[in-house]
Amino acid sequence: MNVLIKDEQLNGTVTNQFEIEIERLSITIQELIEKRVTHEIEIYNKKFPDYFNGLVKPSDAERTLNGFKLKPKQIIDVEKQIYVALDAFQKNGFFILVDNQQLEELSQIVNLNNQSIISFVKLTPLVGG
Repeated sequence: MNVLIKDEQLNGTVTNQFEIEIERLSITIQELIEKRVTHEIEIYNKKFPDYFNGLVKPSDAERTLNGFKLKPKQIIDVEKQIYVALDAFQKNGFFILVDNQQLEELSQIVNLNNQSIISFVKLTPLVGG
């Protein structure tokens, strides 16, 4: 099933959105973060677009209005980005809402359906590898 992922600011402004495929109806927050980060990095690493719009800013990337620009274009390390994202969640760098309900722990299980909306609300810029 596909679920909608949104990146939002605290004021509710959506800065990015896309769908990811989830194989199971029940998933932990940790698995959800790992799936999201892996999805966006795999897309970037296959196509090398001009900008990377992801949860975690890769190190050596410049923040621009259109996303993060890597100079030169380089493969992003998925494991490093996952580590930074999980760490940031635990340190309140961002929070996650699933169908407008806030999730608080990496081990928390969330039940999804094909109409679920998952919002990642960033509180601080996240820098990874």
